[in-house]
Amino acid sequence: MATVKTGIVLEGGGMRGMYTSGILDVLMENHIYVDGMVGVSAGIAFGCNYKSRQIGRALRYNVRFARDKRYSGIRSLITTGNYYNAHFAYKLVPTHYDVFDYNAFEDSPMECFAVCFDVNNGEGVYQRLTRVDNDFFDWIRASASMPVVSTPVEVGGRLLLDGGLADSIPLEFMMSKGYERNIVILTREDGFRKTTEHGLWLMKPLLRKWPLVIEALKKRPAHYNQQLQLVREQERKGTAFVFRPAKPLNVSRTTHDPAEMNRVYQQGRDEALQRLDELKAFLASDTVSPSDTASHE
Repeated sequence: MATVKTGIVLEGGGMRGMYTSGILDVLMENHIYVDGMVGVSAGIAFGCNYKSRQIGRALRYNVRFARDKRYSGIRSLITTGNYYNAHFAYKLVPTHYDVFDYNAFEDSPMECFAVCFDVNNGEGVYQRLTRVDNDFFDWIRASASMPVVSTPVEVGGRLLLDGGLADSIPLEFMMSKGYERNIVILTREDGFRKTTEHGLWLMKPLLRKWPLVIEALKKRPAHYNQQLQLVREQERKGTAFVFRPAKPLNVSRTTHDPAEMNRVYQQGRDEALQRLDELKAFLASDTVSPSDTASHE
């Protein structure tokens, strides 16, 4: 039987991503790895630790620096234009305070993509991350740079912002790359639908320099809901295994409360453990066959 590539798709959502981190840690603890991953915003910021196989790292450094003004906050926003301080969060933390395992990331055969939004042409950018070089954390920062509270990141000859502006749930992208079976981790509960982009009226004057960002925000609800429909269709076909919070996460995208981070993380862990056998059955299904590089024990 021909091998079938298995992927994982990670939605963003700021600190809702702690839910994703809890699930990914359970997968790692159970030696469940796939052939490729794509992450958007917090999805890639926290999900990169899945490829580097660093259990607990995303929760650990976020809790440690939750109330550290060097890491994030209004002071950083006023002085640098970024709510999450670019130098401290994306340069010092992974190299000095909670070291990212460069070697493990590069040695892993897993493909890894970060989704960004080009503010000049309005297109999605899907950057494959293979080496932890000078641009590596800039690509991740770009994907997680929310409009208004972040300045566009210049990397790869482009000016980039939050990947959610282009592709909030990049399942279709993974399918286009040949991933016929996918694990999808959403950070919104079942039945959630995006109606309007909250605060758009306030963001418009602040984003007047980037009209394509405003247009993307206007279109985002309809596009997001279409993506949810695709996820549901693939789930019904048996080609997608979907994690959704069993109850709303009810956490601020930028919370500074370690207890809230732990709560959301634990919800992800609990739900992953509850469905672990179901996930293993999905990966072992005769409908598609696991690839050589995927493992599930």
